[in-house]
Amino acid sequence: MPFALAGGILSLSFGALAVDTGFSWIAAIVMSAIVFAGSAQFAAVTIVAAGGGLGAAVAASALMNSRFLPMGIALGPSLPGGPVRRGLEGQAVVDASWAMAARPDGTFDRSFLLGSTAVQYVTWVLGSIAGAVGGGALGDTDRFGLDAVYPTFFLVLLIHELRTGRGRGVAAGGALLALALVPFAPAGVPVLAASLAALVGLRTRPGDDHGATGDGADAAGQPAADRRSSPDDLGTDRAGPDA
Repeated sequence: MPFALAGGILSLSFGALAVDTGFSWIAAIVMSAIVFAGSAQFAAVTIVAAGGGLGAAVAASALMNSRFLPMGIALGPSLPGGPVRRGLEGQAVVDASWAMAARPDGTFDRSFLLGSTAVQYVTWVLGSIAGAVGGGALGDTDRFGLDAVYPTFFLVLLIHELRTGRGRGVAAGGALLALALVPFAPAGVPVLAASLAALVGLRTRPGDDHGATGDGADAAGQPAADRRSSPDDLGTDRAGPDA
């Protein structure tokens, strides 16, 4: 609920900004209902406001949302059914739900992911409606501090990941990459490049034995339900906080 409420406030700001930029209130609401991704929506509206074309706005949005590709790959083995069903359920991936549904053994709590996203989707659309329809009455939304909601949202997620030495190292590495690219890279690229620091997690530690088919899947490529429901089955070497 805290993330859903924060998202509602953020989407209110988006709705007001989109209409102020020249979007119709219907277009702003439909965009929130379909895209449902704050960074991509703000990127698109910002580019349009600066005089950019539709192609540039779509490209920037796609670049911002490209982070969902590796997130979806990580989630896939924890979802039941075939590729179509997993793909449909994967539409529920948003940053907060994905991070909070992650388990120490590398699997994801599917029910928590779907439930938390459902609540966030409702407040996101309702906030967009309020902002698009009544945003004009707010005036400059920055004076209410709404511009700080989005970075604060991700800061809360980051704090949760800083419990381990590896997490702190990845955060520091990502920050350095982003800072190095900000002076000359296009908007959005520094953030995406910073995510490369997370590849340190690919390092295999002694004692890890995922099998030929990889974690969370049997020989047929189907999710291993017993490993999702019982993290202890993975062995004590993967039960620690660094897993």
